[in-house]
Amino acid sequence: MRRLSTLLMVFALTPWMWEDASGLRAVFSYPPHEGLVSEPLAIVVNRSNSVDNLSTIELRRVFLGYRSHWTDGRRITLVMREPAAPEERAVLREVCAMNEDQLTKHFIHGLFTGEMLVSPKTLDTPNGVRRFIVNVPGAIGFLRASDVDASVKVVRIDELLPDDKGYRLRVLSPTVN
Repeated sequence: MRRLSTLLMVFALTPWMWEDASGLRAVFSYPPHEGLVSEPLAIVVNRSNSVDNLSTIELRRVFLGYRSHWTDGRRITLVMREPAAPEERAVLREVCAMNEDQLTKHFIHGLFTGEMLVSPKTLDTPNGVRRFIVNVPGAIGFLRASDVDASVKVVRIDELLPDDKGYRLRVLSPTVN
């Protein structure tokens, strides 16, 4: 049974790629496309949080609500961006392996069955995400690397930081002329 669940988790984490109606694409380790710029996404937590590194599988468990508390006992509060944000779509595809509708159904089911106690907090701006994480010790969210400042702590994913070679969580956005 353990082998089957591990196999299913690996399959669920396999990066799949597709375009949405706006033409934006999220990527994990795909080559850049003409007219699009790639930027790393940082996974961020409150500075007092003791977590320094999460594996890709642990990150997925946190973002899907399967893990509800940090090792210090604090409740995990997930902070997401609005569905239209390229950062949100990148996390949905590359971490959660779902689209927005699937994630919504996943959390509704979890809340209805009691498997989850809270749904993610959705905020409109990177500044809102930072402020929320600063004020909620158990919060975790994501920001473009260029939106990170000293008020939050960046978590390594599979031992890598966003600027490290081989870091795979990225978002593609149209270039601005």
